[in-house]
Amino acid sequence: MNSLAYRLTSSSRWRRALGAGVSVAALLLSGCTGSVGDADGEEGGGPAPGGSTGGAAGAQVAERSMFPRLSHAQWENTVRDLLRLDDRPGLSASFTTDPLGGVFDNNEAALQVTPGLWGDYQRAAEELAAMVVDDEGKLGRLLPADLPAEPEARAQAFIERFGERAFRRALTAEERGEYLALFRRGTELYEGEEPFAAGVRAALEAFLQSPHFVYRVEVGAGPASGGLIPLSGYEIATKLAFLFWNTMPSDELLAAAQAGELSTPEGVRAYAERMLDDPRAREVVGAFHRQLYDYEMYHDLNKDQALFPEFVPEMGDAMQREAELFVDHVVFDKEGGLTDLLTSRTAFVNGDLAAVYGVEGEFANEFKQVELDAAQRSGLLTRLGFLAAKATARQPDSIHRGVFVNLRILCATLPSPPDNATGLPPGEKATNRERVEAHTGKGTCGEACHATLINPAGFAFEHYDAIGKHRTTDNGTPVNAADAYWFGGEPRTYADAVEFSRLLAESSEAHACYAKHWVEFAQGRDARAKDQAFIKELGEASRGGASTRELILRIVSSTPFLARVPAEAQ
Repeated sequence: MNSLAYRLTSSSRWRRALGAGVSVAALLLSGCTGSVGDADGEEGGGPAPGGSTGGAAGAQVAERSMFPRLSHAQWENTVRDLLRLDDRPGLSASFTTDPLGGVFDNNEAALQVTPGLWGDYQRAAEELAAMVVDDEGKLGRLLPADLPAEPEARAQAFIERFGERAFRRALTAEERGEYLALFRRGTELYEGEEPFAAGVRAALEAFLQSPHFVYRVEVGAGPASGGLIPLSGYEIATKLAFLFWNTMPSDELLAAAQAGELSTPEGVRAYAERMLDDPRAREVVGAFHRQLYDYEMYHDLNKDQALFPEFVPEMGDAMQREAELFVDHVVFDKEGGLTDLLTSRTAFVNGDLAAVYGVEGEFANEFKQVELDAAQRSGLLTRLGFLAAKATARQPDSIHRGVFVNLRILCATLPSPPDNATGLPPGEKATNRERVEAHTGKGTCGEACHATLINPAGFAFEHYDAIGKHRTTDNGTPVNAADAYWFGGEPRTYADAVEFSRLLAESSEAHACYAKHWVEFAQGRDARAKDQAFIKELGEASRGGASTRELILRIVSSTPFLARVPAEAQ
């Protein structure tokens, strides 16, 4: 029913104080605008800010939104778990599309509630509420087993328990009263329905449209201390759940927040370690690397079948699966980090991939773990997915390979290409490298950027053709993959991609870049100036051998993760 809708808005006034801009149509709720921090049973807040957590970053906390919106994937997972459904409902497939802001899909800057999306949420809430109450099995699963029999007490218990899970915190006394009043009016709104089911339906519609559900609210646990406001235990639980599981906190995690188990950085880290052991954490860590390394580009590739008859359309899926298995193996099975991602020769291949890699053995559709030739392969940048995606139908694409390394591996700053930039001219008698150098190298208009940053990084991969197969000659000429790139303020030379990958793995630039991306993913926003000290600290730890798992644990137990800057200071 439209009359049950909360209007969601991203206005500055609403973002300053929950409630302004949140309305319910006449005759129903006047607005659930109670203060989050004074919820009954609040455990008193999270870790005090300004301590030793975060090392050099202890007092450096960058501004971020107090109300980041759930992404569509997070909304789907949360609805599934909140309503205790077997599967994601799939309703977000018809929502206004989430725009991509930066590298990751959880970037708060892009996740706004537009008028169209507001309507999507409204329709979804109505459909979900009806689906639950019309199915005795779904309704029964949603209700706690120990609900009282007396109607008023039963309604109150449902509102309190479901409300805590929907808002990811205890309800305020004001909110309990408002939702209970709406529950009582269920029989007026849905004539003919059983009174309790009608009340549940009305409450569900309102809960699912509340900004306290749609947004991850981070108001904080009290007044500022040391210039920062500590997050409450519930807010920390929510932040951990969406980072590690991409969904709402479990009942156990909410109970831990209520019990004060997340009141210290050590307690947060201990709980985070257990969360990382959950299979859902593997999915989220995989999603981080999928977006960072752009697996989507592995699909729908067009390759010249006359030159590459071994390339088949199914290889896009296989190349992505290979990358996923490799990352999962490094991060979770080996408890490794960026160095392993850039240098390990372990691979997971099926028959199609094995043929291109030149791996001997019996293969079919299933993936087998193998070790690749140490002289030809070293980590993700020498795997088929990256190499084939950054190539044309007939030739390696040295420029796009170099751009990717600079932007995603080294976080180097590259200017936008000029408006009059053109593609490489044909050169049937030249090698791929000669064509690129003639068009963008020294003495050309592209010298400043290409000759010093893009081309040296791209040329390291000249030994790999348009599908990623290793080669020793190009157009009848021995391949030249040697070059030099500036690391740590000095040029470092390399003969090929294997040596270049080793130099990347030894560089402070690559490890700081990897740490930067993890900070952005964990915080759901772009890195800012105040993040730099912490990013440097994490990068040095990574370069010293800290695993990806350890980087994540340091981030979630740091002051920047557990506290926020007061709104008036933003």
